Amino acid sequence: TLHLRMERHSDKARHLARVLDDHPAVGRVRYPGLPSHPGHDLAARQMSDFGGMISFELADDDIDEALTILEEVEVFTLAESLGGVESLIEHPASMTHASIPAEEREAIGLTDSLIRLSVGVETVDNLEADLRRALSRVG
Repeated sequence: TLHLRMERHSDKARHLARVLDDHPAVGRVRYPGLPSHPGHDLAARQMSDFGGMISFELADDDIDEALTILEEVEVFTLAESLGGVESLIEHPASMTHASIPAEEREAIGLTDSLIRLSVGVETVDNLEADLRRALSRVG
């Protein structure tokens, strides 16, 4: 069933990446399935689809607002391990990369508001509503 799950992950992630890309509270979306992504053309040549991983930063790059989003989501589960059939959310600056000084994180492009999503197979409408509700609490 892996190919079926990957289709669902990719379809839902592509939809959510567009939603995030158009949201005023979001400053930047990193998803190779978006034509605006710097690696889009290469990914399109090398991959049959773009996967279920999305990263995004808030427009004002505020760490407290990023943490608010983590607290507000209900469908996405907070987890450091990304990947699975359930949708997961992670904040590298306070989780996986918390021990790295902020200046070093910033130098490698890991901003204070960077949030990573592993999009699962839940209903895309529920995932979108969850993100929109959480994003409405910031900005």
